Amino acid sequence: MYKAVLSAASLGILAASPVLAGDAIRPIEVFTRPQASQPQEFQSVQLIAQEWRKLGLNVNVRVLPWEQMSDVVWYQRKNWDATAWQMVGRPERSDPDEIIYNLFHSSTAEKGYNFIGYINPEYDAVAQAQRNEIDQAKRKELAYKAQEILAQDQPNMMLVHPKQTFAFDKKVWDPASVVNQSGIGIRNTWTFMSLKPLGEKKDIVLNSGDNVIAINPLYISGGVDSWVFELVYDRLVRVGPDGLPKAWAAESYEWKGDKTIVVKLRQGMKWHDGRPVTPEDVKFSFEAAVSGEAPMYAPFASNIEKIDIGDGSTLTFTLKQPSAAFVTSTLGKINLIPKHVWEPTINDLKTKEQNAESHQEKNPIGSGPFKFERWLTNEEIVLTANKEHFNAPKADRWILRIVPNVEAAVGMLRSGEINFLADFAGDPQVLLKAAEQDGDLEVVSSVEMGFRYVAFNNRRPPFNDPAFRRALSAAVDRQLIVKAAFRGFAEPSNSIVSPALGFWHNEAVVKNFKAGNKIAAKLLEDAGYTLEGGRLHYPGDQKETLAK
Repeated sequence: MYKAVLSAASLGILAASPVLAGDAIRPIEVFTRPQASQPQEFQSVQLIAQEWRKLGLNVNVRVLPWEQMSDVVWYQRKNWDATAWQMVGRPERSDPDEIIYNLFHSSTAEKGYNFIGYINPEYDAVAQAQRNEIDQAKRKELAYKAQEILAQDQPNMMLVHPKQTFAFDKKVWDPASVVNQSGIGIRNTWTFMSLKPLGEKKDIVLNSGDNVIAINPLYISGGVDSWVFELVYDRLVRVGPDGLPKAWAAESYEWKGDKTIVVKLRQGMKWHDGRPVTPEDVKFSFEAAVSGEAPMYAPFASNIEKIDIGDGSTLTFTLKQPSAAFVTSTLGKINLIPKHVWEPTINDLKTKEQNAESHQEKNPIGSGPFKFERWLTNEEIVLTANKEHFNAPKADRWILRIVPNVEAAVGMLRSGEINFLADFAGDPQVLLKAAEQDGDLEVVSSVEMGFRYVAFNNRRPPFNDPAFRRALSAAVDRQLIVKAAFRGFAEPSNSIVSPALGFWHNEAVVKNFKAGNKIAAKLLEDAGYTLEGGRLHYPGDQKETLAK
């Protein structure tokens, strides 16, 4: 069959010589969360679908609640086309290794965080090299190279780095006790530990638009879930407000060469069930990550050759390869878990098809600054301050309320039903106006190290074609997304590394990105895609194998 090629100027039919063309591309489905809970995401997807339709694609926007979206994208990896997604800012992501390696390395494609199935041997080599390179200047060059490869391949369509906006009741909490963490904002573990009550109200009551999927130290199940398990579980190291690693459950750590690090465990720590935290627990925590039962955590511990327990409270980690990011990306990532609780569970799971990601404790037990009290599904999670912790919170309880509607969350803040607005995806001007009117609210905004994007399923045609992905990405002006969907409270993106991480951020891949309908049309034309009757067709004699 012969079709006319795309016009770079208007996508009209050219009168030039006909070219061989394949089948019409099936209708493309794009997932988004509901408008009420995630208006910025919903509006972004609507704008993107509008631009893609101009290229001759039939685009269906499918609205899914977070739990369903996560299940389809994560566990049915061959059954979706594209989805709105986000990588939240987490302290350990202040080192770019987690994003550069874990999100895109081919070793994590089957069950790990590379859920889009991106495979590129050249990228794999660069991602591995940057995590082994000790020289910071050379490592920076490799991080820049990784960003350049991704900008060329466009395995995902990067959209924005949001300016996260939070608010709290300054008559309940001392503003001086609120910690603004670099690349994270004020919703962070340091804030929740340090918030100082000014009166009788001593419970931190905050909101989330998404439900919690799991409270599981071996499963990275979502951004909101991480708020919980970062409080319930300790780590050897925590990333401080300045973005640098600080000894935490480790009293100290010291490198002995480029592949050996000695850790001294803090004395007197206890699990929430009263039993002592031991070096054996710590060793088990890292071994559990590579047991085959925790695929999302495996990349962070896979470089450990062995862990030796020494006299008293010391552990010696021997690495397979040097790792510049080990302290932040491994010691600051792996949750410490009680061996007496998890060892029998993992041994049992090894005999079953499921892994540890499917396991939910009735009463999660950690050693962190807050203890689990209760979880009412779709309603709230309550944690109680662990007053015996070495950095005991000043608040009494941490109460997370599930509030799917953005306007309702603002109303609850103004009425006092919540006193910390932790999740706000609406127009920041609404918050600023409320603060001006009420007088008791303080609003804080900062650029996040996380990012919003559209994930392309690289396993499925036509998304397995880099040229097609480049065209779809180029079809959308990121400034349109910034202005229309985020009301100006975001930075346009074409890089997985946020400008909040200035040392690692390759600004050139953002500045050099060109977008527009004409550019996208030319990319499709050059790759052999054609139009007939307003429908985009595959190049050559390619068949549509996934049409329903």
